[in-house]
This record gives sequence, C-alpha cells and structure tokens, in this order.
Amino acid sequence: MTVKLTPYITLEGNAREAISFYEQAIGAKVLSLVTYGEMPDMPNTFHDDLKSLVAHAKLQVGETELMFSDTPAGLPIVDGKRVTICITTNDVEKSKRIYEALRQDGRVNLPFKEEPFSPGFGDVTDKFGVTFQIYTEIQN
Repeated sequence: MTVKLTPYITLEGNAREAISFYEQAIGAKVLSLVTYGEMPDMPNTFHDDLKSLVAHAKLQVGETELMFSDTPAGLPIVDGKRVTICITTNDVEKSKRIYEALRQDGRVNLPFKEEPFSPGFGDVTDKFGVTFQIYTEIQN
C-alpha cells in the first residue's frame, strides 16, 4: 500500500490555462482530466461554459505530480483552499481511515465517497486549518 502527498491547486475558471502554462514552463504532462460536464451528479442548470471547467486533473512533473481543479461554477475560492495537500493511497479503507483521523475536531468540506475519478475521495480541513484532499488512486 502506498501513500503520497501531492499539491492540489484550485483556480477560478482558468485551470486549463494553468495546465497549458505548466506543460510549457516545466514540462508537465497531463495524466488525466475530468470536466464538470462529465460528472454525473452535476446539475443540468450549468451553462455550457461551466461544464467545460476542470473538475479534476492530474499532471506529472518529473517524478512528482500536481493536481488541479476549477471551483464549481467558477465561484470565488474560499480562504485556505487555493493550494491544498492531496493525500493519495491505493486502498479505499486506508484513505477512509486517514480522512476520519484528519476530520477529528476539524471541518468536513466534502464527505468521503466514491467519485467518477476515484473509488474513495473526501476533503477535510483539520483542526489546525490545513485542508487535505484524500484521494484513492484507481488501480488499472
């Protein structure tokens, strides 16, 4: 079982532009990208331009990774959420244990559950004000 920490950058509607920039500037390679329009639980009331926003993207930079998303509907970013730490495991139960431990005396931003891009994902701000995204990597 592996555990790794990855910076997760959230932007206000320009994640695709940032991804292109990092491809050129630091040789990043896009490993995956899912838009809000591709998410099954997103409201049909989203305008077409909002459906093209990045819900989740993973880039490889050398031996490390960066993750990106746009805020839903291009909303302003909440304090402390522009850059968070993504903890990745390859085991849903391990991810859930980490999530449950970090949420003690903290704040749940997104309950831990299955998502189209992960069999187990959640977002929590711990009691020290540090926001973590707990991500279970899909095994191929």
